[in-house]
Amino acid sequence: QVQLVESGGGLVQPGGSLRLSCAASGSIFSIDVMGWYRQAPGKQRELVATRTSGGSSNYAESVKGRFTISRDNAKNTVSLQMNNLEPEDTAAYYCNTVGRLDLRRPFDAWGQGTQVTVSS
Repeated sequence: QVQLVESGGGLVQPGGSLRLSCAASGSIFSIDVMGWYRQAPGKQRELVATRTSGGSSNYAESVKGRFTISRDNAKNTVSLQMNNLEPEDTAAYYCNTVGRLDLRRPFDAWGQGTQVTVSS
């Protein structure tokens, strides 16, 4: 099926930066959307940013102007550059991809999550 491997989380001080990366592999025919979601303790998982194969990006209001999503369609990778991090950004971040295994079978895959902690 589809495997997602994430990297880049960690501990950073407020105002700092981190870059998350995610690589998709497996029996992938095509990927429509790649993106990042996050879940803080006691809260529901929420969208952070997504990017379509056509290059359209969508961001949560809370991260606009601070986070930038990028994607390499040829390598099936997506990255999230996070600048000016705030304590409220502390969460587990999950990579998500939506696409097709073949013309008949769609898939919706999640990574294992990577922790981002913003604290002084």
